[in-house]
Amino acid sequence: MFSIKWIKKFWIWVLLIFFLFFLISLNREKSGNWNPIEKVVVEITAPFQKLVYNTINATRNTWLKYFGLINARKENVRLKEQIISLKTENYRNQELLATYRRLLRLLQFTERSDHAVLAAQVIGRDPSGLFQSVIINRGKDSGLSVNMPVVNEDGVVGRIVSVSDNYSKVLLLIDQNSAVDCIIQRSRDNGIVKGLSSTTCVIDYVLKTSDIEVGDIIVTSGIGGIFPKGIPLGRVTEIKDPPDEFFMEVKIEPFVDFARLEEVLIILMEDPLAEYTTEKQ
Repeated sequence: MFSIKWIKKFWIWVLLIFFLFFLISLNREKSGNWNPIEKVVVEITAPFQKLVYNTINATRNTWLKYFGLINARKENVRLKEQIISLKTENYRNQELLATYRRLLRLLQFTERSDHAVLAAQVIGRDPSGLFQSVIINRGKDSGLSVNMPVVNEDGVVGRIVSVSDNYSKVLLLIDQNSAVDCIIQRSRDNGIVKGLSSTTCVIDYVLKTSDIEVGDIIVTSGIGGIFPKGIPLGRVTEIKDPPDEFFMEVKIEPFVDFARLEEVLIILMEDPLAEYTTEKQ
């Protein structure tokens, strides 16, 4: 700690320096050279003036830089928030654009269809994992019933297997319990498409005399009355001809991406088995 005596000396020197500054300022408007006393005073006080001036400048610059950094930090935070907001808006716009494109393709399908259709949204999947199925947000109140075909812009999705008032369960084409009569678009040979895995189906009952090649397009045959004729199913990816079998082993890749199902169309066709069941009763 500084002693009281040292502090008194410090203030005496400060007062003396200010007094000398005052004497110099009295002659600030006079022209000519300084007198000897002024020269001595200037030589003595100039270093102190320089020290005080540099200290004040340094303090001022530090202060300004400090506030400059605070303002820059605030601006940086504001810009980051703006970037996050713009990114979120961009993602939202991209999602809206993707949805628009999907719905546009669905609309194009409806224009080609000879039957009335109803759009629905996929809201869930089979939680048990035992079946390849999805839940859609349409049911009896929308006019849906069992065995109505479900499609999207790429082709066959599956068929309705159960309905409630507001929801329906769709058995997907790739489920092993699914079976759809089909024809080879090029050669018109017949078969039945069944599910095998999440990305593959097989065609059963393809005769060894059938004209089928890798790359052939498979479409619905219209037999059975559930699916209209000519809806795309998939493309042939593999053909095997076992020597001891009556039929060839044919695998196809479905056109529908079942991992990314979001919107579907239900073709409003009456269940072909309903009339048979009613007559039997």
